[in-house]
Amino acid sequence: MYMKTLIKSGVAVIALLAAGPVAADEDADLIINDEIEITVRAEAPAHVDGLRTIYSGWVFRADETQALQMDDFENPAMLFADEAREKWTRVEGSAEKSCADCHGEPESLADARGTYPKWNDQAQEVRTLAMQVNGCRTEQMGAEAWKYDSAELLNMEALLSSVARGNPVNVAIDGPVAATFELGKEIYYSRFGQLDLSCANCHEENYGNNIRADHLSQGQINGFPTYRLKNARLNGAQTRFRGCIRDTRAETYAVGSEEFIALELYVASRGNGLSVEGPSVRN
Repeated sequence: MYMKTLIKSGVAVIALLAAGPVAADEDADLIINDEIEITVRAEAPAHVDGLRTIYSGWVFRADETQALQMDDFENPAMLFADEAREKWTRVEGSAEKSCADCHGEPESLADARGTYPKWNDQAQEVRTLAMQVNGCRTEQMGAEAWKYDSAELLNMEALLSSVARGNPVNVAIDGPVAATFELGKEIYYSRFGQLDLSCANCHEENYGNNIRADHLSQGQINGFPTYRLKNARLNGAQTRFRGCIRDTRAETYAVGSEEFIALELYVASRGNGLSVEGPSVRN
């Protein structure tokens, strides 16, 4: 009986320790491959009323997780970016074109990632980076669009993010995107589900605190797509939005919906001044 009690107590202690928060070095600086300097803290954009300083989610991660992102050979997300680089020159569609036919090397688009979501004049709509990739496939290549947040699309986003690392996030919020921005802001501050929580309740009012085993960040998306250790694959920002709203025990919007496009625009703009750092590594 004593041994059974001891074993049960030991298991309980191990479980408690496993569930406890892991220390993060919030003062650390991110330099990738000893050469790409990433801005992980900056003055909050003027349109963000609830924050004085913005922080990348990287600073809230454990030392071991931070280290994974500092070296491309250790970063598991780079494997997926490499897969997309192999497809970059692949001819597809009725136009018999590849990405390289129009854009040359992926590095030619180094300035793109930090500006999305953005207005597309030709389509007369706000497009996320994923939508723009699919727009190139359907409109320029005559190829089929990839499913939103599918492996193929996330891999390509990872590649385009990787060549943009170190460049600033600079998402426009005025002009033709203004209405979409306002919708995204409304959603960000709306309470959802049985838990009656908004995005702001966790990521604006309680960042730096712990909820169960999670060290809450500001919910910045400058590192997306991100490789999550939790599910060992790339994850898109809108899939993460779904997970957050689901955790409030609410019905959620669909990936690629008008609502999530608006939310992505608003959340991306909250990171204006940070660096593009994807594909990142998170819990």
